[in-house]
Amino acid sequence: MLEVVRRPTPNTIFHRRLAAMLQTNLGDSSKPVQELKGATVRLAGDSGDGMQLSGMQLTNTSALAGNDIATFPDFPAEIRAPRGTRAGVSGFQVHFSSEEIFTPGDGLDALVCMNPAALVTNLRDLKPNGLLIVNADSFEEKDLKLAKLARNPLEDGTTDGYRLIRVKMTQLTRDSVAETKISVKEADRCKNFFAMGLIFWLYGRDMTPTLRFIEKKFSGALDVATANRLALKAGWNFGETTEAFPTTYQVPAATLPPGHYRSVIGNQTLAYGLMAAAKLSGKKLFLGSYPITPASDVLHELSRYKNLDVLTFQAEDEIAAICSIIGAAFAGQMGVTASSGPGILLKGEGMSLGVMMELPMLIIDIQRGGPSTGLPTKTEQADLLMAIHGRHGECPMPVIAAASPADCFDVAIEAWRVATRLMSPVMILSDGYIANGSEPWKIPDVQAMHPIVIHHPTETPDQKFLPYERDHLLARPWAIPGTEGLMHRVGGLEKEDRTGNVNYEAANHQHMVNTRAQKVSNTNDLVDPPTIFGQRSGDVLVVSWGGTYGACRTAVTQLQASGNSVSHLHLRWVNPLPRELGSMLAGFRKIVIPELNTGQLRQLIQGQLAITAHGINKVEGKPFSISELIAKIQAVVAECDAEVASSL
Repeated sequence: MLEVVRRPTPNTIFHRRLAAMLQTNLGDSSKPVQELKGATVRLAGDSGDGMQLSGMQLTNTSALAGNDIATFPDFPAEIRAPRGTRAGVSGFQVHFSSEEIFTPGDGLDALVCMNPAALVTNLRDLKPNGLLIVNADSFEEKDLKLAKLARNPLEDGTTDGYRLIRVKMTQLTRDSVAETKISVKEADRCKNFFAMGLIFWLYGRDMTPTLRFIEKKFSGALDVATANRLALKAGWNFGETTEAFPTTYQVPAATLPPGHYRSVIGNQTLAYGLMAAAKLSGKKLFLGSYPITPASDVLHELSRYKNLDVLTFQAEDEIAAICSIIGAAFAGQMGVTASSGPGILLKGEGMSLGVMMELPMLIIDIQRGGPSTGLPTKTEQADLLMAIHGRHGECPMPVIAAASPADCFDVAIEAWRVATRLMSPVMILSDGYIANGSEPWKIPDVQAMHPIVIHHPTETPDQKFLPYERDHLLARPWAIPGTEGLMHRVGGLEKEDRTGNVNYEAANHQHMVNTRAQKVSNTNDLVDPPTIFGQRSGDVLVVSWGGTYGACRTAVTQLQASGNSVSHLHLRWVNPLPRELGSMLAGFRKIVIPELNTGQLRQLIQGQLAITAHGINKVEGKPFSISELIAKIQAVVAECDAEVASSL
């Protein structure tokens, strides 16, 4: 274990070199460089320590370096959790690589902890002999008490087995910004930039983008901008001058398909996809929404684009939000609402009205841990059954699930294409992991994107307009209010097919329920079937949906490389299930379904297809790690091997 305790004074080598180098742009390190395929780094501290900002800067500079990236922000559930407590810990994990990656990393190569609470809540994720950098100034008796620790974890053996580097970040930051006029409190808020500079030095990251960010972000507070710049460079210089780090690391650029890329967050990409879908269909985008974690950023992002014919409405509650988009859809525009589990429950009656009226709308559910308020800042996949069945009566809707932050763009377009073609509300499922995570997104060629063609009926003087007349997919016409000759009845009462008149007859209700169900089933005529990654038959097929895609694909890839008979099938549309699914599953001896719930997709598949499946399930508010999936899938492979052996 490497342990360094330093109390720098103006006479140390650090301060001598700091004075000469602070005002210059720093170049390459003079220390030996070790090349890595990739690295996973997590910064953790109080929610006010700027860990999210630091993590995003590390993400952006890694993207600009050409690395493939994936991130995992971790927020406290409480808005103002007490400082120094375990409940107030905020973290940001960045995985940057020279190879294509699908997850924000498994074990951590480096962990930066700003206080004891951050250390004890994150240490178990650090690899053995991993690099543990702590702010030694924050491990005083009062800090230990806030973290509910009886002993100092830096001294009681807790950190044995890791490369511990103690850095007096608070004092070093104060020293580095002493020339400015900011207060001690403001100086202490700069220590995240010190930590950032140290990590930038350690992994050969370019500081120029972050220096530009500082100038723009703090343009109205020059002293603060100067202090943050000085702290950033001081962190870099500390790494270069201290004896604690004998080497630096370099992760080369990844080989990605050619094109223009940008780093995107899931909710941001979802907003882009909605705007693209609106333009492709020639509609105004109207978002009626009520703020809720982790869906609020869809509203925030879209509200920035009024110049692109985007209308956003922050409703007084979730019920008003869903009702507003029913009005937008009835008026012939693109109606969208976004929420999380508790809000989706409140929207249930409005969604049922949309199904009865057969109007195209998008309902976005950014899933989080439940029930009730539950784990509002943590991820989960436990809304699947609610998305499919969580409305009164027989009320089917197509449901599509995003696989990654970049995939949110395509999912939004595909969902709107299906909604307008079938004249039905469509549910989009994302989750907190996807919504707040980021990865490179290849900016699409707009000219190559297929338009979403919508035909609105016009006046037909030679025949009476029938609002529930259906085409071969059972979709009814989308009549624009005010069009002469197209007056028709709307509302929640059961309709008579073709005429739309209110009809309470038993046979009619049976017919309409069956018709609406078949219409949803016809989604399969509009979308591509899933594909199997690997052999189309064998021992084990891993079936995933939503944000578990990356961990499942990586685990299966590694198992295949080790000679295991394992394949992967990812479901994009979870309602209806693909028509081909039964025959695809039949080619394998064992089906494994990893889910961040207690087995909801497994229940659907077993119920609809009468196929027994093994579940890998957890509800810890965290995504799967690759290692835990590999271990559990290998156990199923071993079952297959044992069955073969016993049959011989």
